[in-house]
Amino acid sequence: MDIRSSFAAQGYAATKPALTPKGDAGGALQDAAKSFAATLQESEATAKAAMSGGADPHALVEALAQTELAVETAVTVRNKVVEAYQEILRMPV
Repeated sequence: MDIRSSFAAQGYAATKPALTPKGDAGGALQDAAKSFAATLQESEATAKAAMSGGADPHALVEALAQTELAVETAVTVRNKVVEAYQEILRMPV
């Protein structure tokens, strides 16, 4: 019995590094949120400048396209998270 428990402890110790997460998922999510907010702020500044005559229409269209892409990406990620959550709720306990 003692020999088996030592093998089990060694096996657990060997697999423990494989079970620990690599990287900081929370940090990546925070970086994505900051990038999203920065894109929206830059587009808003460009739109304000275009309204006052400080930016050309091409820059405004480009900023609006970037904003649209950022919002569509955020909505897609949100939909995937909601779908995954609903799938987890459907799992039998």
